[in-house]
Amino acid sequence: MKLQNIFILLSIILFYGCKKNSNNNPVPNISFDITINTDLPSYSSLIGVGGWTYVNGGCKGIIVYRKATDLFVAFDRQSPKDPDGNCSNPLTPDANNFLQLNDTCSGAKFSLYDGSAISGSEYGLRQYQTSWNGINSLRIYN
Repeated sequence: MKLQNIFILLSIILFYGCKKNSNNNPVPNISFDITINTDLPSYSSLIGVGGWTYVNGGCKGIIVYRKATDLFVAFDRQSPKDPDGNCSNPLTPDANNFLQLNDTCSGAKFSLYDGSAISGSEYGLRQYQTSWNGINSLRIYN
């Protein structure tokens, strides 16, 4: 009976201890709802899989990445290492690896593919919801 109780206790600790920390993300949660037309020249880089672009919104702007034909991700460009927004430089893709976003103020690095912290941060990026109409309209919202 004791072994079963220990197993249950360990399972509970592991379950809650391994939860993603996105709910505690230090980047402010800004409400917005925008729709972009990927047919416009300013968003033409999103036409193909692997393309990315900047969009106004969120705290310090948004970076949108097209992961697949019908799958987009959108992240705030404010670094979780800068919760007060004091750094004047938003996150930018690395010159040698566009799938890595760099925080020039703290040196932290993040994945554009999934928003996770690569190094230098306890938290990943604040992610926003996306909805693709299958033709040319991408909604980004929080």
